[in-house]
Amino acid sequence: MSLFKEAALRSFQNKMLDHLRDFSPLLFEAVGEEQMGKAIQFGIDQAGGHGFNLRGPVQFYLELMLLFGSHFDSDPQYSWVGKILNDQDSGSQMQRAEMLYEKAIDYRKKVAGPDDTYTFEALKNIGFMARQPLTVSKNNFTQDMLQVIASLYPQKAAYVGREGLEALIHKAMGGAQRQRFTTVRGAVLVTLLMFAFGHGCGVDPLYPWIAKSLKNETQPDPDLRARHLEKNALTWLEHVLANFDKDA
Repeated sequence: MSLFKEAALRSFQNKMLDHLRDFSPLLFEAVGEEQMGKAIQFGIDQAGGHGFNLRGPVQFYLELMLLFGSHFDSDPQYSWVGKILNDQDSGSQMQRAEMLYEKAIDYRKKVAGPDDTYTFEALKNIGFMARQPLTVSKNNFTQDMLQVIASLYPQKAAYVGREGLEALIHKAMGGAQRQRFTTVRGAVLVTLLMFAFGHGCGVDPLYPWIAKSLKNETQPDPDLRARHLEKNALTWLEHVLANFDKDA
């Protein structure tokens, strides 16, 4: 890469730092500038792989990362994203970015709700559920989780649909097995983390606390790591809910 291109890239990254600080101040504060810089670099690389290299489409790609998780382009919850991104014959990058924008607006309207009220209610539901006995069984895990998700966040469950949710649940079950979590609660935790933060949350630069909890070498017991991860997730949830109340 030439010095000119390197300078232009650094300038763009700095502008994106300022933009994303304004776009999602709560997430930016939680992630921190240095880690957000890493997420921006990751996003630029990912966007480039989909043929996005102009400022507008790349900026929008980064915004979608903050909304849906850094690996939203392959997330079964957002199958409409992959269809648009992967069909590069459907139009120019500007046209495909416009298609994504229209779908994202529709999603936000139907799933997040006015002033994110649906999202807020879902987060409160998750916090309440965490304090209740589990209603999910090992032998009927997928069906039970579908019911749990629908009760926690009916708007998102309806929008994503059964096929997308089943794909997510199966991916979460595989993730829990790879982490050697032996309890149903551990599998539920992984499922809800993927549901909330995206299917790639375990390696997402926007949520390094998840990867740190999963790779905690000071805790060799997998199920104790799962408990620690749940504790960190609830701490994050309490922080978000407190700020929602503050902004209401």
